[in-house]
Amino acid sequence: MTLWLIKTSLFCLLNVMIALFLSPLCEGIMRKLRAALHSRFGPPITQPYWDLLKLLGKEDLRSTGGIVYALMPAATLASVLLLAALVPMGVAAPLAFAGDFIVVLYVATMSSVLIMLIGFASASPYASIGSSREMMMLLSVEPILAVALCVGAFKAKTLALVGIVNWQEQNGPSISMAIAGVAFFLALQAVAGKLPFDIAEADQEIMGGPLVEQSGPRLALIRWAMWAKQLVLAFLLVEVFFPWPHFGTGLDLVATLVKVLMVLVLVMLIDVVNPRLRIDQAMGYFMRVGVSSLAALAFAVIGK
Repeated sequence: MTLWLIKTSLFCLLNVMIALFLSPLCEGIMRKLRAALHSRFGPPITQPYWDLLKLLGKEDLRSTGGIVYALMPAATLASVLLLAALVPMGVAAPLAFAGDFIVVLYVATMSSVLIMLIGFASASPYASIGSSREMMMLLSVEPILAVALCVGAFKAKTLALVGIVNWQEQNGPSISMAIAGVAFFLALQAVAGKLPFDIAEADQEIMGGPLVEQSGPRLALIRWAMWAKQLVLAFLLVEVFFPWPHFGTGLDLVATLVKVLMVLVLVMLIDVVNPRLRIDQAMGYFMRVGVSSLAALAFAVIGK
């Protein structure tokens, strides 16, 4: 029992460290590639680390008081780190025994809900508008993620992520899982808050949305949580829908990191070449993606 507890704790620590310290590096790589596509030199790939350090060293200014409002940024980051421990990241999820993919979806939603509450609690009209948009995006995107994972659960006959991943590794590609994986990726663009779906922040319209009143350490923790969540969900996409090839524990982690980086590069490319959609356009887009995820579920039902 003690050995199992130590092993689980070490793997939890590994996933948390990957989410914490690799996510700013991935953000830096994406910024560098974006600058290259814009014919600019761009900042160094370590710039996000310096941004976090600078924000953490600034004065903690708050637009309102209260212990709940004070703790929300830290709770947002903590929820993402909990998500990292529930998601396989090169190896089996260390807390896989604690819940199935439904729990994973609940925990993934928690950070978005906390950011909405931060916006509503800040007493700024711009933040309230941004939080309302964040709620709309959440209600549109989460069903797509849920249906995509339901496809894997239906194929594997289990709700456990480890069972879905193992089934996918053993049985290889299928039409339903491929369509569900594409739907999950298209939803990931919105979850990451990248163009054309940065509607909740929309700097040119509502000056940062839910985060307009956040600065210093509070903004650092929220930004860090957003980068980490993007990375963890990219891991979830790769592990559940595209887990091949399979080499062994050490090489699996390297191969998974390469695939995750490829996913994030695709997210960045879409961000660069697309303008922001209007709200009605985004809703129409999510409806079409939702239909495609339902089509994937229909293919899974007929055994494809």
